[in-house]
Amino acid sequence: MDTKETVLSILSDLTGSDLSNNMDENLFDDGLLDSMGSVQLLLQIQSEMGISVPVSEFVRSEWDTPNKIIAKVDSMK
Repeated sequence: MDTKETVLSILSDLTGSDLSNNMDENLFDDGLLDSMGSVQLLLQIQSEMGISVPVSEFVRSEWDTPNKIIAKVDSMK
């Protein structure tokens, strides 16, 4: 599974929504993610992809859409 598929799968599990047609949707503004959801997202990325994302380095504006999350994860590989 590639980064996009994995991230979309994680987001689907966390939000209950298929975001594949809304790649630039702001997950926080639309109420799909909150601070607890952010922590769960980071833990799932670490678990499924082996990428450690320290919460202290989490900048919400860099992780607020599916496209940004995918780009951020790709840059950390």
